[in-house]
Amino acid sequence: MSKFNRFLEDKVMIVAGKVAGQRHLQAMRDGLILTMPLLIIGSLFLILANFPVEGYLNFMEKTFGESWATKLGYPVSATFDIMALIASFGIAYRLAEKYGVDALSAGAISVSAFLLATPYSFLYTPPGSETGIEVTGGIPVALLGSKGLFVAMILALVSTEIYRFIIQRNIVIKMPDGVPPAVSKSFVALIPGFIIIALVWIVRLAIENTSFESVHNIVNQLLQEPLGALGGGLVGTVIAVLLQQLLWVCGLHGATIVGGVMDPIWYSFMDENRIAFQNGTELPNIVTKQFIEVWINIGGSGATFTLVVAMILFARSQQMKQLGRLSTGPGIFNINEPVIFGMPVVLNPLMMVPFILTPVVLVIITYVSMQTGLVAKPAGIAVPWTTPPILSGYLATGGKISGAVIQVVNMAVAFLIYFPFFKMWDVQKYKEERQLEDLTSTDSNVNVN
Repeated sequence: MSKFNRFLEDKVMIVAGKVAGQRHLQAMRDGLILTMPLLIIGSLFLILANFPVEGYLNFMEKTFGESWATKLGYPVSATFDIMALIASFGIAYRLAEKYGVDALSAGAISVSAFLLATPYSFLYTPPGSETGIEVTGGIPVALLGSKGLFVAMILALVSTEIYRFIIQRNIVIKMPDGVPPAVSKSFVALIPGFIIIALVWIVRLAIENTSFESVHNIVNQLLQEPLGALGGGLVGTVIAVLLQQLLWVCGLHGATIVGGVMDPIWYSFMDENRIAFQNGTELPNIVTKQFIEVWINIGGSGATFTLVVAMILFARSQQMKQLGRLSTGPGIFNINEPVIFGMPVVLNPLMMVPFILTPVVLVIITYVSMQTGLVAKPAGIAVPWTTPPILSGYLATGGKISGAVIQVVNMAVAFLIYFPFFKMWDVQKYKEERQLEDLTSTDSNVNVN
């Protein structure tokens, strides 16, 4: 085991640490987090518009008219449908911060570049018609939301790299010292901003003369569809969860590192399900952001909530009993750092086995249950990741009891996997405590004599 620990420390942790510190991954993660408050707010309105209680629906219709649900959908569209736009600003802002250049200007230029790359036309099919009509002069809302997320991310990273490259080489317009800082910064951004906009404009003109027609089509066909096929399937999800857990056992925040790569895919799947849920059609995706947060990471990464329960009910060692009491509150709200670093799970050859195995088993159980129709799929509702189990499963499926039931099943499975390993660890800790007590008692007797 000591050789295995040395391998983790000398090889895996070095590589994982470099990945965790990669500024572009951090910027993508932090930029996407900027969208979360809006998505949660929109999800609250989505729940209110589709709450599965007949009496509530009848009351709302009688009180506010037949179109009450449509009007409740306005805030949903205003939050979900600008996901890519917000991410474009947030990613550029965070990356510029890491380079120490003006983040506000970088974010504004990134948004402008994203809108420039987005075609101001879309195909509209009138009700009852089989032929679509091309509408020009308007921005397609779909491309400002999840469908444009990959383009927004790429342009945010590229535009900020060009921006900081020019700024750091001092190719800027400098204003006199007496000019207010805000005005001076806006003039500093003129040259890099012009170059970025000009480059994106030239790229757009070039692509319009190809069969792809737009940047969005290129990214969708060459990047988003292949990654979606990987990240939305059972095998790809298992691989992502395995990487997440391996990073955790090395002491790194696996959820945020893996999320930096997978979150754009899972967010786009979430929004596709949200649109289908609003329209009353079949939900297209099983794996979304909520699939991982609600049904796999119950109590936090590794589904450690049942491990906390085992500590409270079955621990013999004082260390495990105390850790269980301290971890109960955070565990209910899916925060498990006290367990991961307090037990510890990190670099613990015994406890890392169930910590890695449990989420993989839960992915398989949940995926198969949803694929076969036994359990409702995620409805695209952005349930906060701190929502306690049972309630989160019910809400994430749009009020389907099966979403809560599968959480109970998953917790039972997680408990069965963790328990034998926990008992071995607890016995080891109990023996260490007894040996320490005996040693203390012997030392006291010697001092008395």
